[in-house]
Amino acid sequence: MEREELVRDHTVYACVMGSRAFGLATEGSDTDLRGVYLAPTPLFWRFDKPPTHIEGPADEQFSWELERFCALALRANPNILECLHSPLVTHLTDTGRDLLSLRDAFLSQEAHETFARYALSQRRKLEADVRTHGAPRWKHAMHLLRLLTSCRDLLRTGELTIDVGDQREALLAVKRGEVPWPEVDRWMARLAAETDEAARRTPLPASPDRARVEDFLVRARRASARQADAHH
Repeated sequence: MEREELVRDHTVYACVMGSRAFGLATEGSDTDLRGVYLAPTPLFWRFDKPPTHIEGPADEQFSWELERFCALALRANPNILECLHSPLVTHLTDTGRDLLSLRDAFLSQEAHETFARYALSQRRKLEADVRTHGAPRWKHAMHLLRLLTSCRDLLRTGELTIDVGDQREALLAVKRGEVPWPEVDRWMARLAAETDEAARRTPLPASPDRARVEDFLVRARRASARQADAHH
């Protein structure tokens, strides 16, 4: 089965991500498309397994096979968790609805470590830019502030919200380079400290509900196998 066919015919959930989903879109913003496809179960019975992810066919489009997506979400991968909470859903099947109903099963205290680790690596890149070029890449600085805010609020409330809401103008000012780097750096440090504080009293469970997610995955694979049998 062709890669394009997997995305075209077997996508269970698709959404728009990036600036448009975060409420940070401006005139020139790309439309980042993300999706999850359920590879037909019989494809796994062969030596050559279906791909775990597919780039394209459209520009700025990326999709994951359902199992790979769930595995990454259970590890609290920030990009994947945010994908599950996009306010801009473009395609949804019954299996996709079941996936979205599991949003809370993926959320746990592990998000603190994964988001913080990702944020730290991004911050080091920004600091290297400042040392080398005298200024960071402002767009990256804006998105790091957004991510830190999102993580802090997740740990405080137990819910992941990715739209920046009333922070839009302040963040876009950072993107335009209108806020001096030392001020942005202090903002990041404050958010990191608030995130650590929120982690100490978070309502999130210690670990994700792996059994619930696995049960869903097995059901989806079984249904796909039955569908394949019905076609033969």
